[in-house]
Amino acid sequence: MLDHAGVLPSKQLGQNFLIDPNMARWIVSQLEITENDAVVEVGPGTASLSTHLVGKVRRLILIEFDARLAAALKEKFRDDPSVEVHHADGVKFDGRTLFKHRPVKFLGNLPYSCGGAIMKNLLSRPHPFERAVIMLQKEVIDRLAAKPGTKDYGILSLRTQANWEVQPLRTVPPEAFYPQPKIDSSVAVLRPRTSGLPVFDYRLFDELIRRGFAQRRKQLKKQLPDDGPAWEDITTQLGVSSTVRGEELTLSQWVDLTRAFDPHPLKDLPQKAGEIFDVVDADDQVTGTATRAEVHAQKLIHRAVHVFVFNKRGDLLLQKRSPLKDLCPGLWDSSVSGHLDSGEDYEAAAVRELEEEMGITVESPPEEIARITPREQTGWEHVRLYRARHDGNLRYPAAEVEAAMWFPLTEIAAWIAANPSDFAPGFLECWKNSNPN
Repeated sequence: MLDHAGVLPSKQLGQNFLIDPNMARWIVSQLEITENDAVVEVGPGTASLSTHLVGKVRRLILIEFDARLAAALKEKFRDDPSVEVHHADGVKFDGRTLFKHRPVKFLGNLPYSCGGAIMKNLLSRPHPFERAVIMLQKEVIDRLAAKPGTKDYGILSLRTQANWEVQPLRTVPPEAFYPQPKIDSSVAVLRPRTSGLPVFDYRLFDELIRRGFAQRRKQLKKQLPDDGPAWEDITTQLGVSSTVRGEELTLSQWVDLTRAFDPHPLKDLPQKAGEIFDVVDADDQVTGTATRAEVHAQKLIHRAVHVFVFNKRGDLLLQKRSPLKDLCPGLWDSSVSGHLDSGEDYEAAAVRELEEEMGITVESPPEEIARITPREQTGWEHVRLYRARHDGNLRYPAAEVEAAMWFPLTEIAAWIAANPSDFAPGFLECWKNSNPN
């Protein structure tokens, strides 16, 4: 295939092609594919892995940087509509286009030169993948799975393990590749981390580990922000010495450290069961009051707002609800949404929710674009939907929001059509009753 495509393997591109068919077959088997899966393969090269997937999955998405190999792959699979080939850089590929393909798994014999950057682009949160099988140089796999106190443990270990459970599987010798590299490779399976850690602000976590490993042998106290809580209180909470170094903290301790430094007032509070809401009738007239717990348990009609926030490109901000939420945990939802407090009006609630949930302060009131009557899909809420514009930073409480991401409207529409169960029912009602374009 290399001869046919006119390709001479490039050391600069990290091109070492897997030529052992038994190894290829075994690597693919670690994906544990079903016929309903979509598989994204980065760096398919000569299709040594892809060949074992064609016809066995719902869709195969190949992302190949080398233009000549991408052309050869398109020719090879031109008669198979389940295969799509992208001539693209995995470091820059728009991962938002992959959510609509869920359930989706990731596969990659990743180039030595940029494997880490590809992982950062496509496998950092939020991502659509439910399993990943990767092959990289052994030293990198060792770093991904490293434990505290070892020489391999560092920023890459923590960034990866905060999102994934990493299991190295097998060493692959140079003889399995053409041309042969000078070092061993390793295969690892990555499973999304779904339990074992409290919710935390991932961006703050990333900032703190970068500080903590900036000078690896320096005491952690001297590398962290000065405006945090008392260091003695933190070390007591973590159960470590005041002279501890970053490389000595476990992932759980780094998460606890992040939570200690998180100043957000709602970092531990996904909702208040005792909040008081106005109970209203079908005409939105107040008939009484009840607690949050009561209106939900008794399906009483009450009031809520949703806000669609757009950026200058016209992308819509979606949030992934925290697993701590009492309703629709882990589902994707409107940019912000929330109930009206007793006596509060809709517009004021929209402005408040923008600030509380996303740290967005608006200069002018958001524009009302739809009203939705109470129904089961909205949780028996009178909903007013607003539209706002924002191009700055976002800041959201980890207890309420797991992740936030800007999506093109066409991608959201395709995702909803393919997997409506990924979304909160209230958002789907807002989407249907609005014209986001």
